[in-house]
Formats: sequence, C-alpha cells, structure tokens
Amino acid sequence: MTFPDLNLPIITPADYAPEAFDTAEGAVARLEELYSAATAFLVEHFSTAVTKGRPAARYRAFYPEIRITTTSHAKADSRLSFGHVAEPGTYSTTVTRPDLFRFYLVQQIGLLMQSHSVPVIIGPSKTPIPVHFAVAGHPEVNIPQEGVLDFSLRDIFDVPDLSTTNDDIVNGLRLVNADGSGPLAPFTAQRVDYSLARLSHYTATAPEHFQNHVLFTNYQFYIEEFEAYARQALADPASGYTAFVGPGNAIITTADAPLAAYPKLPQMPTYHLKRPGGQGITLVNIGVGPSNAKTATDHIAVLRPHAWLMVGHCAGLRNSQSLGDFVLAHAYLREDHVLDADLPVWVPIPALAEIQIALQEAVAEVTQLEGYELKRIMRTGTVATIDNRNWELRDQSGPVHRLSLSRAIALDMESATIAANGFRFRVPYGTLLCVSDKPLHGELKLPGMASEFYRTQVSRHLEIGVRAMERLRDMPLDRIHSRKLRSFEETAFL
Repeated sequence: MTFPDLNLPIITPADYAPEAFDTAEGAVARLEELYSAATAFLVEHFSTAVTKGRPAARYRAFYPEIRITTTSHAKADSRLSFGHVAEPGTYSTTVTRPDLFRFYLVQQIGLLMQSHSVPVIIGPSKTPIPVHFAVAGHPEVNIPQEGVLDFSLRDIFDVPDLSTTNDDIVNGLRLVNADGSGPLAPFTAQRVDYSLARLSHYTATAPEHFQNHVLFTNYQFYIEEFEAYARQALADPASGYTAFVGPGNAIITTADAPLAAYPKLPQMPTYHLKRPGGQGITLVNIGVGPSNAKTATDHIAVLRPHAWLMVGHCAGLRNSQSLGDFVLAHAYLREDHVLDADLPVWVPIPALAEIQIALQEAVAEVTQLEGYELKRIMRTGTVATIDNRNWELRDQSGPVHRLSLSRAIALDMESATIAANGFRFRVPYGTLLCVSDKPLHGELKLPGMASEFYRTQVSRHLEIGVRAMERLRDMPLDRIHSRKLRSFEETAFL
C-alpha cells in the first residue's frame, strides 16, 4: 500500500516475536493478545487524531497470523476432508476477531497438530489492519465521512484494500501467498472483516449471534413462525435453546418476554435461536432474487457454518403437483447468472447425501408419512433458478422447453444460488421448497389462494427445516463436511 506523503514516520505497536505453540488453546490465546493489542493501538491513535487534528506520523498495526511448516510426506487420514495439508511446506493465514472464532480456531489448529505433530507459529503478519475494521468492535468510536476531517484518513491510517478482500483462495486462484507460503484458511483476515461488517449492515444483528445451522427463506411469514417456534422452545428447558435474537440485537430468554421491535427492518431481517457453542439455528429472510441470495451467502460463509438450507416457496412445474406439496432438490438448473464468473455453469452441484436424508426424514417426521405414501406430498428432482421474476410474461416456448429438457419439477429465484455458493465455499447445502403456485397450469399466486396456503403450510414447512437442522447438528462434523466439496488442492482449515 502506498501513501502520498512518504516523509511521515510510520509508528507501529510494540513488536511481538513469532512464537511456537504446541497447544491449540495457547496458540489462540496469543492470537487474541496480538489482535487486542493491535486494535487498541489503532483505536487510541484514531481517537486522538479525530479530536486533536492531523498527526505528524502514520499509524499502522498488523493482523496476527498462524504459520505452520511440515516436512513429512506421511499421509494424513484420507477419510477427513479437512484438518491437514496435502504436502510438505509452509502454510499461513492472517486472523481477525480471534475472540469470535475461538472455538473454530482451537478446533482447526488442534486438528493440524494432531495430523502433522508439529507446532504452530503465532506472530504478527505483514498485512495491515484497516482502521475501519479496527474500530468496528468499539461502538463508541465512529469513522467520520470523507471531508469531515481536516486530513484524509488514508494519509494516516490503512484503509480497506479491495485487492485483499477477494475470493481468490476459495475460487482456486491463489495457491501460493506473496511470501511463498500456501494458504492455510479459505479467507484472509481482511475478507472476513469485510463480511462481518456487511453482515451487521444487512441483517442488523451482530456476527456473534449467528449459529452454525442457517435457514434461508424468501418470505417474512417464515420469520413469524420461527419466533413462535422459538418461544415454544424457550418454554421447554429440555430443548437446549437458551435465547432468541432479532434485528437490533434484541434478545429474549423466556417464552413470554416481549421482543423489542426494530424501528426499520434491514434488507435481510435475521433471527437466531441460540444454543451453547453456536449449535442453534439462524433464519435469514433474504427476500426475492439471486442477487440477495448471493450477497447473504457470500458474507455468512466466513462464519464457516456447518450447513445451510433453503426453505422457501416455488412454482410447481408438473400438473401432478398440488399447492402445498414439497420439493426436495437433488439437482439445479442454474439460470440465475450471478455466480457465472466465480463458478461456471458447467460445474455440477451435487446433492449431499447427509443433507438429503436429514430433509427427507424431517418431512416424514412432521407429516407422519413414510415410504410410498410420502410421494403423495413430496417430489425429488431438479429445481430451476432464474433471474427474471416475470418470466411467464414472455413467449414461453423457449423457457418451457429448457425446463422440460432439464426435467425440472420446480422453479424459484434463490435455491441454485444458495446451493452453488455452498459448493463454492465448502458449506454443506440443501433445498426443500413448498409449491405456492403452478403458473404453467393456470394456478397463479393470487391473494386469496396465498392467504389459505400460508395459513396451512408455512408452520409445517418451517418445522421441517428446523428438524432437519437438528438432525444435522447431531452428526459428527467430519461426516457433514463431505469430501465432495473439496478440490485437488485445499486449505487445511475448514
């Protein structure tokens, strides 16, 4: 990063020498120490600069990093899809918010040590922390708009650098870091910080409330049912759920407590039914369209959830379907286009057995139907996702022919995007939709039909999604994170 005035001295925090650790807990404690010292340094000098004017120096602090070197060609347990490096060498990653990611970091570092019997080296990296991200954890400190201060922020502090917040690692475009080491994790610290800030903006909830199991929907009705379900769960001590969080970080811990209303709902209202260790469920209303679906999953991916599922409405494409029937996607026709540059359409998006089984078993549990009888209300097949909500208004011969060739049984605007981004980010994914209209057969989504449909089906559909997530929660982590999501050269961290 360059500065216009090269004569100003650069002041940095006290230097920490890299140190080897042979326990994951010790390594993470040092990461927390380094990050805390670096951000406190930036916050202090930023606050002074805002109140006292342009400083006579530049201030810079660095993200901490994890570094590991292995020289052995010994083969790691081939059953595991993560927790080991593919070949001898040095690997590194920058780290942000080690307090937020503590459980994840302890787990991933511990697996590395177990797989390779070598220590990890913890020390400052060479990547500066942008001042915007450093003050994000300090709500009492605000970044003024450009032009308010009598100096430019970028002259005194590091600011976000788009060249380091891209997805070159997960997209397979970066196999070697600038210093010659291999990437150890799928995201850099700046990429994570960027997404944490975006999540707070789009969902109006803090990143620490997000749970490991994420449901996406495209209707606010599901949010209302989710709150009702959460209150029932909080009334039952045996459920294991401890709190329910809404926009504005409004929290309730008892079934009858009022949930404070947020004055203006965010773009993607998000609610969290929490359990210890992040083992609860988050529900995100992404609204309608593939762009929203991509935005939400782009940012939630940095939290490394254990699974995400789409539970929304769709158009049924077969005359044999009825309003309210369920569709379990086992393939996707991708005509959403928002991921074409990151994941070409010729890349197959496979169904994941663990997710499919959990969803089918949840449908059977909630509907009390099994085997052949289950086929009366659920079909498994291809879901088509498009980017034109009013596709019915154009000449249908082209679209309908493609839908027929693909054997699609349902159409929506989000599912393939969520599944494709799950594939890209190595997050297990699945889709269970509910037929709300049949445009090819004259059953359009009209107000009267919609009201009846919502009243009878939304509650049951949401409960199926929750039950599926609870089944996935009880599975071992290495079983959920399938090797089908890993490419030839992968990062050791999940």
